[in-house]
Amino acid sequence: MSAQRLAPTGPVTLLVIAKEPVPGRVKTRLTPPFSPRQAAALAEAALVDTLDAVRRAPARRRVLVLDGAPGPWLPPEFEVLPQVAGGLDERLAAAFGACAEGPALLVGMDTPQLSPELLAPVLGPDSWRGCDAWFGPAADGGFWTLGLARPNPALVRGVPMSTSHTGAVQRQRLVDAGLSVGDLPPLRDVDTAADAAAVAAEAPGSRFAAVLRGLAVS
Repeated sequence: MSAQRLAPTGPVTLLVIAKEPVPGRVKTRLTPPFSPRQAAALAEAALVDTLDAVRRAPARRRVLVLDGAPGPWLPPEFEVLPQVAGGLDERLAAAFGACAEGPALLVGMDTPQLSPELLAPVLGPDSWRGCDAWFGPAADGGFWTLGLARPNPALVRGVPMSTSHTGAVQRQRLVDAGLSVGDLPPLRDVDTAADAAAVAAEAPGSRFAAVLRGLAVS
């Protein structure tokens, strides 16, 4: 048994790290073909889908770790914490640092295909029995989710972000710390127009897919 193992003690804290969907500040790789306003509309739809999935999942706390200001898209079930300054690794580390009573699971706003069913392996009564961490790789080489039984910011701080090997480095960091890691299925982030089309096809009933269809016919 690893030194950091935590027996299941209750529901998980679910963290969503996100940017306020402001034109010109979010989803800039969607421009072109989309305008900054259209890209922001897609970002807001992805965020709404993500928050809805987290809202419908069992949790001790639901926390939005936000760069910007909350808008009408924010459900009342969420606490809001501002992101700290620094690189993405520092912001993720601070998000975990706000969860003194682990376990905690963090997701981003780039996977609107997220559902409570995808999160279910982490949220059951035995999910953390014999498991110190959960890891969900992204198709672009990053990761879409990271869960820690004991939220230790040092497990994230210093990992190079936004590279094709970010996910591999982060998962190896967990292994090197002596943690037992459970793996979730890979998901595709929405970064480009091709990503947007593929994710909308995967989740045709999502708000994201509806907004993308509306942009295609406008």
